[in-house]
Order: sequence, then C-alpha cells, then structure tokens
Amino acid sequence: MSKTIFPLALLVMLNSILIAQRALGVRATESGGPLMPEQAAYDVVFYDINLAIDPAQEWIGGSVTTHARIVHPTEWFVLDLDTLLTVSAVRVLADDGRTLREGFERRGWKLWIPFGRTMQPGEYTRVRVDYAGNPRVAPRPPWVGGFTWSKTPGGEPWVGVSCQNDGADIWWPCKDHPSDRADSVAITVTVPTPLVAAANGRLRTTRPNADGTTTYSWFVSTPINNYCVNVSVAPYRTVETMYTSVTGEQFPVTFWVLPESYEKAVNHLPIMLKDLRFLEERLGPYPFRADKYGIVETPYLGMEHQTIIAYGNEFRLNHLGYDWLHFHELAHEWWANLVSNADWKDFWIHEGFAIYMEALFRESLAGDTAYYSYMAGVRGRIANSKPVAPREASTTTDIYFFPPDYTRSDADVYFKGAWVLHTLRFLIGTDAMNTFLRRMAYPTPDLERITDGSHCRYATTDDVVMTAEQVSGRTLDWFFNLYLRQPKLPRLVSEMKGRELHLRWDTPEGERFPMPVEVQLGRNVVRVEMPNGRGSVRVPSGIAPVIDPKKWILKEETQP
Repeated sequence: MSKTIFPLALLVMLNSILIAQRALGVRATESGGPLMPEQAAYDVVFYDINLAIDPAQEWIGGSVTTHARIVHPTEWFVLDLDTLLTVSAVRVLADDGRTLREGFERRGWKLWIPFGRTMQPGEYTRVRVDYAGNPRVAPRPPWVGGFTWSKTPGGEPWVGVSCQNDGADIWWPCKDHPSDRADSVAITVTVPTPLVAAANGRLRTTRPNADGTTTYSWFVSTPINNYCVNVSVAPYRTVETMYTSVTGEQFPVTFWVLPESYEKAVNHLPIMLKDLRFLEERLGPYPFRADKYGIVETPYLGMEHQTIIAYGNEFRLNHLGYDWLHFHELAHEWWANLVSNADWKDFWIHEGFAIYMEALFRESLAGDTAYYSYMAGVRGRIANSKPVAPREASTTTDIYFFPPDYTRSDADVYFKGAWVLHTLRFLIGTDAMNTFLRRMAYPTPDLERITDGSHCRYATTDDVVMTAEQVSGRTLDWFFNLYLRQPKLPRLVSEMKGRELHLRWDTPEGERFPMPVEVQLGRNVVRVEMPNGRGSVRVPSGIAPVIDPKKWILKEETQP
C-alpha cells in the first residue's frame, strides 16, 4: 500500500467535486464571506432544533428556535435557509413562549424577520422558524453537500447529512457564518422506529411515540460550528467504552455502526483510541469531555462533526496499522472544533494542522523515514495558485476552488498548510514546534482543565504568527507572509566558486527571507545561516554538496 495513501485519497476526493459540479451545471453552494450588518447585529446563544426525518419520502420538517443577544441596534433579524425548503411560519417569541410578532420576508436564501422596532444592544430575542421540504441531495458528499439518502446492506434506510462547504442553512435556518458559534445546541430528531438518530453531544432522552416513530433528544453543552451540527440515521448498533483521558477524567466513547459492521467495529475501536491517546499527549486533553467522543458510520467518507465524527472508510487500515480517515477527522476535534477560524480565509488552520498531525503520528509509529515519506507525498500536491491565507474575508468557495470559474478544487489549505508547518519545525526546532502546537490548541495549561466551553476559541493566521514568535523567541512575520499571504515560493539559487558554495534566496517582490539552509557535506550536515538572504559554506575537496538533504524547506529549487 502506498506510503502516501492519505494525500492521494484526499486529492482524489477533492477532485471529485469538479465532476459533481459539471454534472449539476453549477458550482457548489457556499458559506461565509463578508457578514451583512443585520447579521453582525446579533450573537447566537442557543439553537433549539426540532426535526422529523422521513427517509421514505426523503423529507424533513419541524422548527428551529434561535436564541440570540443583540449587540448592535437593528430592526431586522436575518437568517439563512435554502430555497428548496418551505417556511410556513416565523414568530418572534417572548421569554414565556408567547408570540410577540409574526411574519417574514423571503429574499432568496435569507429570511428577513422584522422586530417592529429597533432592538437595542443587550436585549435578548427568540425567533422560531417552522419549515419543511425535500432538502438538497448531496451530489458528492461531503465536499458538495446535502442529504445522503442511502440503504444499508440489509436494505434499511441509511441517512447522512454533510454541509461544510455549503453551510448548515441547506438543512436548517441559521446564521450561516463561521464567526458565530452558538454556546449550546439542542437537537431533537424523530425517525421511524426502529431507526436510530445519532447526533452531537449527550443523549438526554429516547421517547417512543404512538405513531411508530421514536424521538431522540440530544444536547451539545459547548460551542459548536454550524456545519458540525449533525444527525445520522440508520438501524445502528453501538460499541461503547469508557476512556480515561490524560487528565484522569473518564468520558464515554460510542461508535454507532450498521448491524453488518458490528464485529468489525468491536475490533476497530481500540485502534481508534490509540489515535485519541496520541493527540491528547501531543496537544492536550480531548476538548469535549463534558459530552462524549462519538463516531458514526456514514454513507459518505467523513467529516469532523463535533463529538460525532462521520466515518465511512470501511474499517480499512494502512501499512502502519491505523485508519487515516479516522485520525484526520479526530484531529479536527482540536483543529476546527476546539480552535476554529472566524472566517474561511483562515481555513488552513483547520486542515493544514490536521494533515501535519498525521505526519507526526507516523513519525511516532515508524520513525523519521515514515515522517519524511509522508511529507514527500504532501509536497507533490501543492499548487501555489493563490494565497493560502488571504487577508480579505472569504467564502468556502473562495478557499476551496481555483478562480476564475471556481470549478476546480484547490487543496493548498491542506497540503501547503501542512508543509508550512513542516518548514516551521526546521526553522524553530522540534522542541519549540511541539510547544507551539500545544499552545495553539490550549494557550495556557489552565485551559486544559476546563470543560464548560470557555476553552473553545477562534484563531486567525495572525494568532499563529504571534504564538510561534512567543514560543521561539523569533520574529517570524517574514516567514508567514511569504508562505501564506501570497502564492509564489522562494527560489534558492546556488553557485560554486572554487571550493565555496554560495546560496541566495530569490523571493517574490524581493521580500526579506532569512531562512537558513542545511547542506550535507559527506557525512556531515552544516546549517548555513542566511540573515540577509545569502550565505556560503566551504566544500571539502572530493565532496559533492547536497542542499536541503531532508527536504525541510518549501521552495523552488535550481541545481548547483
């Protein structure tokens, strides 16, 4: 099996977006972008989601009540919802549930709900939307998302939903922007008996109904990204255990699997828990100990749905004996769910960090060779077509796809983002890199002991720079500006003059780039400092120098 199976598999899946879009004749729906004033005017505190799911009719229906705090004066409350779903009523509610005002205007994907007066900062509001319909079907989940209406091997309904690129508004009304995570979410789902609805958070109640359905009530006690709110439906069985965290706390682990997969899942879960132990030891404790760690078998590949990650890799292990898909989605519990981007322009923090954690995991399992081999596979997937972390507000489409038509997928947030971290490790050293990763996840050791949600935070590329500088004691804006804020790579120019090897960095727009370079001289490796972008080293007679022998530095190269 290929030693670079994850980069290859992910690239194939990302490229499949193009196939789906061409079949549809349109590009994918998107999420994020500049936040309109009417939505910036409020902060979501709580979503109360109540839905029935009918697999036979491929239909959903129910209500979502948004609890929000006003932060700027506004006369309107604006929510996002797919036009495929029909809204039957919208009500502004009092604290006791009474209706204060009814009515709304539908303007495309947005519901404009009038308050009838100017709401003031500090006021609290509750807005209920009743809706139903046949939601968008995912043409290529999870990257071009929607509902997946599938069947188990035994012919029973198997339902999944994925919406990272598209936004949660393709299946429930919400403020579709990454900058506003609800502090908590209730998810109540009614499905035909004996189907099971697995969702985020902790299961509060299971209630059989007289009409042949069962209602499952879940509660997420910590902040959660909208796209991570999730439900999966099937005749699931569960594999359960209690896990002891590095903190000494115990919390439940549950794997929801199809009946046909039960024995495989029993054998697979202990392998998955090794992934969890590694990530806890390197980054700090699992962030959502207050709820659970959950995995659910899905009819699509996977997604980092908080406390209930979607898993569709069919229990396959690679040559090192672990499941790359599970590891990647689990890494997102730190890089996406604990630490989230407030705008999609910083999405590389989710994906690049998660990819890089797998390189470190391989290193822990099989040493340097496994690490360098994995990174070599990553290197070949980098496009350098646009900035990984642009400074302007971005949508998922801006980040995921190539301009100008946005129909070809761009994986640089994954692969270039990971390689930037690889080069950073070379620059600041392994010890500092390990500290940097842990401080990015948990800025202080005190936060590692918190489970009430206050440890969850947003991070930007500027936060990455600041943390790296604090840990290393170096000024690093030159490093991140060149690699992340513009697309072109530096070129290392080398020239032999007599027995002297002269090195010079050629950078876009002549940007400062004092990156040291390793040179192998026979059995010795010399680190050549280049404070002004230039450096040299004397080469012994009979020795052919090898520049950057371990391929640490992300660059274009010329041969000496």
